[in-house]
Amino acid sequence: MQHRIIFFLFGFLIFGSLNAQDDAFTKPMINDDMTVDPDQNHKWKMGEAGYSAKPKDMWELGIHAGSYFINGDVDTHWPNLGLGLHLRKAIHYAFSVRGDLFYGVATGLDPQRSSDAVMNIDLIPAVRDKVSDLYRNYKTKYFYGSIQGVLNIGNILFHQERNKWNTYMFLGIGLDNNVTKIDALNGNSAYNWSGVSGDVDTKAGRKQIKKDVRAILDGDYETDAREKKAIFRLNDKTNIHPMFQAGVGISRKINKRLNIGIEHQVMLSDNDLLDGFEYRSIYDQSNNNDVSHYTNIRLGINLGSFDKRTEPLYWLNPIDGALNDIAELKQRPVLDLTDSDGDGVIDMLDQEPNTVAGAPVDVRGIALDSDGDGVPDYQDKEPYSPPGYDVDANGVAKIDGPWVTEDEVADMINSRIANIKTEWFLPMIHFDLDKYYIKPEFYGQLHHVATVMKEHPEIKVVADGFADVRNTAEYNNVLSYKRAKASIDYLVEKYGIPRDRFILQYGGENEEIVNDLPDNHRTTTEQERMQYMNRRVEFRVAKPGDQEMAMPEGPDAGKNTPGSSRPGVKYSGNRNSGY
Repeated sequence: MQHRIIFFLFGFLIFGSLNAQDDAFTKPMINDDMTVDPDQNHKWKMGEAGYSAKPKDMWELGIHAGSYFINGDVDTHWPNLGLGLHLRKAIHYAFSVRGDLFYGVATGLDPQRSSDAVMNIDLIPAVRDKVSDLYRNYKTKYFYGSIQGVLNIGNILFHQERNKWNTYMFLGIGLDNNVTKIDALNGNSAYNWSGVSGDVDTKAGRKQIKKDVRAILDGDYETDAREKKAIFRLNDKTNIHPMFQAGVGISRKINKRLNIGIEHQVMLSDNDLLDGFEYRSIYDQSNNNDVSHYTNIRLGINLGSFDKRTEPLYWLNPIDGALNDIAELKQRPVLDLTDSDGDGVIDMLDQEPNTVAGAPVDVRGIALDSDGDGVPDYQDKEPYSPPGYDVDANGVAKIDGPWVTEDEVADMINSRIANIKTEWFLPMIHFDLDKYYIKPEFYGQLHHVATVMKEHPEIKVVADGFADVRNTAEYNNVLSYKRAKASIDYLVEKYGIPRDRFILQYGGENEEIVNDLPDNHRTTTEQERMQYMNRRVEFRVAKPGDQEMAMPEGPDAGKNTPGSSRPGVKYSGNRNSGY
């Protein structure tokens, strides 16, 4: 039965390794509230602090089972069953503390018949009077409780985000207790060993001797073994002693909640009577203490909510943040200040790159049309035409009557103010490839949007998300929606602006700023910069008829957000440039 249990546990370890969830090995999402110092972590993300805050991580509850045996004066039987519980908490990424409880039963049988001299030492007087010779045997019930320091050596990774395997070693100190019994009597009399045959000097002979002896023993283990005297214990009537332990192990993550591993440990105490006997023979009177061994399978369970805490720190890569920051810096586009039409808006941002020289433009490089009549200001002979009237080719309103009323003047002023809000105050932000998280360099633009909305509480703002042409239309629609939603969520959470003042819309890969770009990743440096311009969210003051768009159906776009862009792109830049 014990063999079956051990084989089942090993099979579970292999099965768990093959069926581990992929998302268990990707970069974890750690927001500020999941750290011990949210303010410091926020400042670190903003570049105002040199170090991130330590994440709040989970406790690990573990159960373990395996084979317990004693290396002592009597040959041990293998396997024996041991089991227990542990509770583990990370102190930092490389070191954790583990409390461990264990109970095990070990048995043993010596193929060498004991001499009178040995039995005079090892058997209690009440039994010695009845037994003239004995094949020494024992059954030990062993219990300990300990505190262990665990050194993790498997989670500092330079070439991958997360580790699947975790290697560790540990030292511990605790208290142990043993109850050892001997099967010395057949009922109330000595055993008859006349049926035992075999050569104790050969392996086959020893095996035969043990087989014959087991057939004779009744398995009652009725006789108390000797206990160690004159050594430290809790008091004079207990058999509880200090115990030291050491071990090594390796564990495999199954998913974010579970891991399974195998470890071996040894337990040392000042006790040579764990197996009930002190000497192997009259000629082998060593003073070596008995040593307990425990080889086991451990199942670890992470306790807590993943919305509030991370996995234990020994499953996280402590240099992950630094490596991702470096990768992101390498992937930012080179700032190109070329302004072909001389309108003051560089080509990278210019949505109208061929504006007529001298024409006033907005922040997007589009010629101003102050009254919104469809005639740009540089061609409009009446740049502030009253709203609601048709205009001629020169932008002049067609008014039947010669008079302009006071209400019409007020409408003109309000229209002008609304148009200024729409065209001037609201910027756009851009996104890394296949991502929808807000990049820190665009916090300033979002602050500007929030300022306008707070100063003008009567307006609503449309957040319109877009993607570049790579991937399918369905995928890009979902990604565009998520980008617009992430922008709105940031403004709502950061600045407390009511959600109902935003209208979420998306355009997918339509309405590109830069057209005719390749729909694959075989791009030049210049083309990659242009793709970056198309991955954006635009903000504008809502107009009558603007409606919220529901999340489109499609694949789980941007599922690796947050994180760096695709490795290998051919551009880089200044982290504060905004590009």
